[in-house]
Amino acid sequence: MGTILITVGTISSITGILAFLLSLANRTIANYGEVNITINDDKEYVVDGGDTLLSSLIENKIFIPSACGGKGSCGYCKVKVIEGGGPVLPTELGYLTDDDVKNNVRLSCQCKVKENIKIEIPEELFSVKEYDANVDYIKDVTPTIKHLRFKLPDDEEINFKPGQYIQLKAPKYKGNSEEVYRAYSIASSPFDTKHIELIIGYVPNGICTTYVHQFLNEKDNVVFNGPYGDFYYHDNDREMVMVGVGTGMAPILAILNYMKAENINRKATFYFGARHLEDLFFMDELENLQQELPNFRFIPCLSRATEEDGWDGEQGRVTDSLKKYLENGGNKEAYLCGSPRMIDSVVDILTNKGIPKDLIYYDKFE
Repeated sequence: MGTILITVGTISSITGILAFLLSLANRTIANYGEVNITINDDKEYVVDGGDTLLSSLIENKIFIPSACGGKGSCGYCKVKVIEGGGPVLPTELGYLTDDDVKNNVRLSCQCKVKENIKIEIPEELFSVKEYDANVDYIKDVTPTIKHLRFKLPDDEEINFKPGQYIQLKAPKYKGNSEEVYRAYSIASSPFDTKHIELIIGYVPNGICTTYVHQFLNEKDNVVFNGPYGDFYYHDNDREMVMVGVGTGMAPILAILNYMKAENINRKATFYFGARHLEDLFFMDELENLQQELPNFRFIPCLSRATEEDGWDGEQGRVTDSLKKYLENGGNKEAYLCGSPRMIDSVVDILTNKGIPKDLIYYDKFE
């Protein structure tokens, strides 16, 4: 019995000493003091060293795109590091091209601010703002997808290009101990500067989608920042090929509503993919758009339709409809939104049909 007590006491002592040493190391070795972040050679910020560059910028209300919320799994938060930042980390290499590495481009969510650092970012990011808004409404449009509308305060408005996205903050809630940002495309028209609409699908164990689907209610306060993105409507006379699946309808809907408001009658076809009949939504709205935009055609396609559905529309994957109806790529451009696998497949089809890659605009999401 005495031996057991001695052993327990020894282990407890060792554990206590290690905890003290780790705490001491955190206060001394990892204490980098105040460091300077210089941006584009003309803006300087003083921050506490040791945090990631992404977090340090957010603390100073400079918002960098980060669809994964700083987890190092999207590759969106790239900045050019002129000085400081240390060596490129293995966690960054999968998202950096050879040109990125050559030009000192880093993932800001992985790069730690341990010394004075100089970076370059696009000037338009200084126009990105964080907004407090209220949930105007939140509705189920399918068993797994919600349609949300946020109302901005009376003294604020948001200006964005149709197709861009915002980052919604999920606060701490039961089962989630951290605040995270997640990216969602804006579904509403840019002419309504007092509201934004989002289409958010439920992802099991997803931090933000769980917040939206299980905790968020009408009249609640929400925080988001934006707008972001180089996926947006391009004004010209080319025919438009639009492809989306599931919540990938959101930016396409924003573009179509913009075209309706501006009386733009370009020829456009929207190929939309879903699995089951219950996964189709906004069908009435899209039918109305077909009436209001005489050169617009909507082609929904179900990959898992059953006899009970009584579905007499297109069946198979959305790529099957694309192969069936798209004749050639002459004088066309494309707008795609969906999973990386879907977009890669569609890009192959479009390029084989003759649409140049530089006229294929897309927004990939996991």
